[in-house]
Amino acid sequence: MGSYFSKNQFPVNGQTILITGGSTGLGLNAGRQLAEKGANVIIVARNVGKLKEGIRYISKCACSPETQRFHHIVADVTTAPECARVVAEATEWNGGCPPDIVWCCSGSAHPTLFIDTPIDQFQTMMDSNYFSCVYMSHAILNAWLRPAIDASAATKETEPQAKAAKPTPLPARHLIFTGSFVSFYSFAGFTPYSPSKAAIRSLSDSLSQEMNLYAAAHPDLPRVRVHTVFPATMPTQSLEDENRVKTDLTKALEEGDQILSPELCARRAISGLESGEELVPTSTIIWAVMTSVMGGSVRGGFWRGLESTVGGWITLIVMVFIRWEMDSKVRKWGAEHGSSGMVKKE
Repeated sequence: MGSYFSKNQFPVNGQTILITGGSTGLGLNAGRQLAEKGANVIIVARNVGKLKEGIRYISKCACSPETQRFHHIVADVTTAPECARVVAEATEWNGGCPPDIVWCCSGSAHPTLFIDTPIDQFQTMMDSNYFSCVYMSHAILNAWLRPAIDASAATKETEPQAKAAKPTPLPARHLIFTGSFVSFYSFAGFTPYSPSKAAIRSLSDSLSQEMNLYAAAHPDLPRVRVHTVFPATMPTQSLEDENRVKTDLTKALEEGDQILSPELCARRAISGLESGEELVPTSTIIWAVMTSVMGGSVRGGFWRGLESTVGGWITLIVMVFIRWEMDSKVRKWGAEHGSSGMVKKE
């Protein structure tokens, strides 16, 4: 599943890439950098004005503007019918072929203390973060895999076919989710949000293994690779919106968090994809915490697996002290300022 010495495992020149949440932040910058590498890009979001601006921003960096194509789709990807419509529209625009790569970047956060969170926000977090990935992956995987499954079933109902020669491997297709630091380790104030991101990591792990079934049963199909990117905190409008509802306690616990621009996050994410990583951290802190909780996740070859294992041993010890320190901060905060999570007014 990749090594330090492997070739580019995420070639995009001439490929069509669909990015949900592609009008801002990580999605927008990923689209621009993939266009620089020769990809045709489709971005999906709710705001048509931002989508049009996004297409202009992305297309300016096309490495072959005379042949590359760009498109936007207005959609709410928190519903299954909309995700199916997006894939159908993208397929029609792409000459009858589904996109080669789908990157789910859409999502939202409402970081508040659990009992202070409006009850509808729990469903909103799951819809915008987890179910948007579930519905989009269900739609695109059916587009990629269902024709071969149906054709295989039809063939079995007729006379047996002669064993075909081993097919020439085709470029892999890629399904990419977007997680978060809190997919691995959450803390006070992120309780409404972190389960939806942890669920994405679990979805990625199980789908990654499930794709081996189709690769073995249908060797003439392009292999499907499943990845999750874990971006660092980015100074975007979304972060500003989060900070308006975030408690002082949560902000204090976040001190020391690594901040990266969306452009740098996208560059690191794409680099990880090119090296064959299935779980792609974009900062040292995220990598360290990820190694301590990888469990049965694919580790990307012997050397990367060895590195993550050793890193995990070290981080496991460090995390004991980090959890103790953060618990101490929370208890001290409660004693000094009360349970609101805000600094007590004098």
